[in-house]
Amino acid sequence: MFFRPRPWLLPLLPLLALLLAAAARAQDMGTLERIAQTGTINLGHREYAAPFSYYDGKKQVVGYSHELMLRLLESIKAELKLPALTIRLVPVTTQNRIPLVQNGTVDLECAVTSHTLERERLVSFSNSIFVVGLRLLVHKDSGIRDFADLAGRAVAVTAGTTSERVLRTYNENQGRRLKILLAREQGAAFKLLESGEAQAVMHDDALLYGERAKAKKPEDWIVVGTPLASEVYGCMLRKGDTAFKQVVDRGLERLMRSGEARQIHTRWFQRPIPPKGLNLNWPPSEALLELYRNPNDRPPG
Repeated sequence: MFFRPRPWLLPLLPLLALLLAAAARAQDMGTLERIAQTGTINLGHREYAAPFSYYDGKKQVVGYSHELMLRLLESIKAELKLPALTIRLVPVTTQNRIPLVQNGTVDLECAVTSHTLERERLVSFSNSIFVVGLRLLVHKDSGIRDFADLAGRAVAVTAGTTSERVLRTYNENQGRRLKILLAREQGAAFKLLESGEAQAVMHDDALLYGERAKAKKPEDWIVVGTPLASEVYGCMLRKGDTAFKQVVDRGLERLMRSGEARQIHTRWFQRPIPPKGLNLNWPPSEALLELYRNPNDRPPG
């Protein structure tokens, strides 16, 4: 059936065609081109992922990953010959971070996203920015010192993370001997531990040290266990945006080889951090130092 537009629509058709064409161009436009045209960059951040990307006591976004991302803006401004950039901060969660990068709401997300082959099918990753191991946070008097001690216990984990997937695989292999409790964010997982509903939290060791530092009595909690797996964090950007990725990767390589990234690590892992002024006392691992010496964008395994 042939569609015949109503007479009152006819004057609007050219405008509609222009709007559709503009939307199509925006969809196809590379990130660098859009940033150059608008002078604005959309940065994704987390709200509770201390010490990587989180709110301090003044509701300002701070952290190791966030500071690295802000330093990258110098490389982007130099590439585009822009004197300044307007920064639009976009809070993201475990559940929506990938869709928001895919649909262009977020141009760059540097926080605590593990680079995996599965996620590579959906988004692109920068050079890695951190190396972590999947371990446990427990009460010092719990008697839990490794994963073998979890039989019959409840373990909290953040939903939608690689930690959840690894823990479920481990539980299956162990004959489903532990109970898995899902939390929306790692802060909620720690609350399950504090309340006694869970006897352990499994997550990236760096985030566990961050939760421990925020606790009312940090000395009551310890990070234990032989890592079930090692992972690397990377910054996410839209898949196939090669030009933007090259600028981001060059910026990260400069930060790492110059020693700036090491200084940023010291600030967030070996000095008092907001909001409570606690020190994680966690020097860089040999794996992270090797990453600083030889930056790369390869996922583990």
